[in-house]
Amino acid sequence: MKYKRILLKLSGEALMGDRQYGIDPQRLAEYAQDIKVITDLGVEVAIVIGGGNIFRGVAGASNGMDRVQGDHMGMLATVINGLALQSALEDAGIPTRLQTAIKINEVAEPFIRRKAMRHLEKGRVVIFGGGTGNPYFTTDSAAVLRAIEIEADVILKGTRVDGIYTADPEKDSSAVKFDHITFDDVLRKGLKVMDTTAFTLSQENKLPIIVFDMNKKGNLLKVVSGETIGTEVNL
Repeated sequence: MKYKRILLKLSGEALMGDRQYGIDPQRLAEYAQDIKVITDLGVEVAIVIGGGNIFRGVAGASNGMDRVQGDHMGMLATVINGLALQSALEDAGIPTRLQTAIKINEVAEPFIRRKAMRHLEKGRVVIFGGGTGNPYFTTDSAAVLRAIEIEADVILKGTRVDGIYTADPEKDSSAVKFDHITFDDVLRKGLKVMDTTAFTLSQENKLPIIVFDMNKKGNLLKVVSGETIGTEVNL
């Protein structure tokens, strides 16, 4: 395996499957099986998941809701998704821990860096819920922050598209895909990979990001094996 310890970033929308909102149990089960393949090979896996399938703080704020309140609701949505993913992983026979940036002691452990790293060393998948625990920060920022804290080798951003393109491939058929691109080129070309705060944090800490299609079975194994799947952003 090319990578020993990974941080997998999943969007909340990824859990919807073909639904308009909510959680698709079939999609969760598929993700769990893909994750089980790599954990059985000794890869240590941490996961940060978004909450956009349930609630988006920014969307709430645009409709007149207080932004801080909206972001707190979004954090709770990520915990709901984390619990659903934990259940699916454990159904697949994978020992899992859910840690949250906001204290919900009845359902999850609080985030403690050393404890998270110990879980990973013991072969448990660790899901980080609640974002960073702060309003105005996205789950992309949470993913990069946690990846740095647990000393992950790479951030794997699982999306619906198979990499980074010159334009949105779902809207522009002439869009060209990059196999590799530097952080500087992403910024210069104005490409959207993560929000600016998260992207800059990753760049400053020399932490590579790979954007790939998580919905294609077997892609996760290919990525951690070092195959050129998706787009790698590096220095």
